[in-house]
This record gives sequence, C-alpha cells and structure tokens, in this order.
Amino acid sequence: MRLLVLNPNTSTGITDRLMAAGRAAAAPGTTLVPLTAPRGFPYIATRAEAQVGGAIALEMLAEHHDQGYDAAIIAAFGDPGLFGARELFELPVVGLAEAAMLTACMLGRRFAIVTFAQALGPWYRECVELHGLAGRLAGIRMLDGRFREVSDVQDEKEALLVDLARAAVEEDEAEVVILAGAPLAGLAARVQDRIPVPVVDQMAAAVKQAELVASLGVRPPTRGSFRRPAPKPTQGLPEALARRFSGP
Repeated sequence: MRLLVLNPNTSTGITDRLMAAGRAAAAPGTTLVPLTAPRGFPYIATRAEAQVGGAIALEMLAEHHDQGYDAAIIAAFGDPGLFGARELFELPVVGLAEAAMLTACMLGRRFAIVTFAQALGPWYRECVELHGLAGRLAGIRMLDGRFREVSDVQDEKEALLVDLARAAVEEDEAEVVILAGAPLAGLAARVQDRIPVPVVDQMAAAVKQAELVASLGVRPPTRGSFRRPAPKPTQGLPEALARRFSGP
C-alpha cells in the first residue's frame, strides 16, 4: 500500500517529524511518500493561513494523486482542504485532526486537545465542530509563550505539554489526550507513561485510518455532498488542479 503524506506547511523539519511517526505506525508493506508545501507558511496557525494552506494542499494532491497511491493524508491538524479534497479526488483522503479525534472517541468518552500555541485554539475548536465532535471535547489546552524553532517545539516544550495534558485530565475530566499540531507528531510515544489516560499520536492515527479506508475498497460517491462537482471552467489555476474542475 502507498500513502501520500501532504504537509501543507513549508517546514521540512515538520515533514521529518510526521514521517518518523508515520513510519513507526505503518503496517509492513505500507510505503509513505512525503510532500512538503512549496509555498505558504512554516506552520499553519490561523483561519486565514488554513485557507491558503488548504488551497495549496489541493494543488499538491492534483499534481500527484494519480501516481499509484491508495490513499492520501493531509498532515496538518486543522485538516485544511480536507472536504474539498474529498469532493475532487477518487482516492480516500484522511485528515490529521479527524483521524486523531475519531481514534480518541474509540478510547474514551471525552478527549482533550493539547497544543503548543495560543493562536491555534480558535481554529482547532472550529475544526472539532466541523467534524461534529464538539460534544466529545473536554477542552483545548494551549501553551502561551515563544519557542525557538517550530520543528523542535516538542523537544523544547515537552515538560510543559505534559503538564497541560495532566491538567486536562485532572481539571477537564478528559479520558483521552490528543497532542495536536503537526510539529508534535511522535511526541505521544515519548510521554505517554507520564499521562494517566490514553494519548493519541495524530500521525499514527492518520496512517492507521488511511490504511483502513484504503483496504475497504469502497467506491467513490456518485450522489451526496461529496460527489464530484459538475465541470466548470476556471481561470488562472495550476493546470493539474484546473483539470479536476473542468471534467472527469
């Protein structure tokens, strides 16, 4: 099985973190192929940045989706471009946030999201609501302060993130913790023994969910809101993306 891992952030250091966590979780015979956004932001943190990152994710997917992949992962926690990708492409597309939250729902009734920056909170909360999981959310806990390098924030802030996770369990009554934000990929395995409830690694969850949906072999929809949109002319879009809008 071949999975395409799209990092809508421009940081290759984040891609490296994602790939290390993903490869550790992948089944034997599963190959992960990474792509890093060619333009945009080192890490996406706001609604406006997510709009830009989502468009870039669609462009990346348009250019590479037909190269023998069984599924694709949009590897940013707020899932920028996920629903649009499901409209435009036949292969299964999994989002980091959706996969982590659905996995968390299998492990407990209420999950907490713990992340590394205050700016991420509003976008993440809206992502939870968009996926229809607000009733399962115990809360979102965010660090407040600067960090040196986004790709190394999990190393720099590890102890503080563990403290936040423990507070989410003790004060918010979270039964599962998600360490959220692509730069935190892989951290769960390192800190899970210090947190008294299950800790979900977002990238591991996305890989396992992508393997699952790809193995089901379901057909693309021809009815419903995720069916392929009717052809429409475009102007100025990258050629590969324009073809997805202009016809079958």
